[in-house]
Amino acid sequence: MVTVFVLHQQSLQRLGLRMLLSAQPGLTVVGETADEAEAVRMSDRLRPDVVVMDGSGLGTGGIETVRRISHASRVLLLSSSGDDADAYAALRAGAGGFVLPDVTPDELASAVHTVATGDVVISPGLTRELIDAVRSRRPVGTAEQAHGLGTLTGRERDVVTAVAAGWSNAEIAERLHIAPTTVKSHVSNILTKIGARARVQLVPFAYENGLVQPTVTPLRMAAPPLSVAA
Repeated sequence: MVTVFVLHQQSLQRLGLRMLLSAQPGLTVVGETADEAEAVRMSDRLRPDVVVMDGSGLGTGGIETVRRISHASRVLLLSSSGDDADAYAALRAGAGGFVLPDVTPDELASAVHTVATGDVVISPGLTRELIDAVRSRRPVGTAEQAHGLGTLTGRERDVVTAVAAGWSNAEIAERLHIAPTTVKSHVSNILTKIGARARVQLVPFAYENGLVQPTVTPLRMAAPPLSVAA
C-alpha cells in the first residue's frame, strides 16, 4: 500500500484529491494540509511515500518546501504548463515528478505509484518548458557543475546521458551491454558523486553539462505521464 499526503491551498481541490486518491487501489491518504510548514512537519512525522503538492506559483518558499519534504518522502507536483522556471527549480530541489492538473484519475494514480518506487514522471506538456528553462536560466559549465562532471567515469557519463534520454535501467543495460544491477550501481554512484538525491536530478545535470543537447526532447513522447524509470 502506497501512503499519500496532500498539500494544496485550495480546500475544494484538496478534498477532491483526497477523495480521488483514496478511491484508487493500492493508495491510502494519511493526511492533508494547506500549510507548507505543516506539510514539512507532518511528512517528517508520518513519512508518507508520496506528497502530492500543488506546483502552481511555487516561488522560493515552495521550492524550499519541496527540498525539505524530499528528504523524507517523494514529491509529485501538479504543475500547469508554462510554469517552467518553478518546475525546473523544483526538479533541482528533488521533486520526483510533474503532472498536469487535468490528468485523469487513473493517470494520477499511476504517477503516484511510479514516483513511490523512486522513478520519475513528467507529463509531455511540461518537457518542452523544462528544457527551455535549462537553456535560458541555467548557464552551462559552471565550476561546481564541471567539478561534478569531472568525477564521473566515461561509463557513468554514458549512463547519465541515457537516463536523461528517458531510458529505463533495463534498456540502458541492453544498450551498454552491462547487467541491470550494474546500471543501478552506476546511478547510485553518480548521485553520490554529484551530490544529488534523486534520479530526476540527473536530467538537468546532463543538460547543464552538455551531455545532452537541449534541441532534443529528453523524454520519449509516448502516452502521458512519462516515466524516467528504473
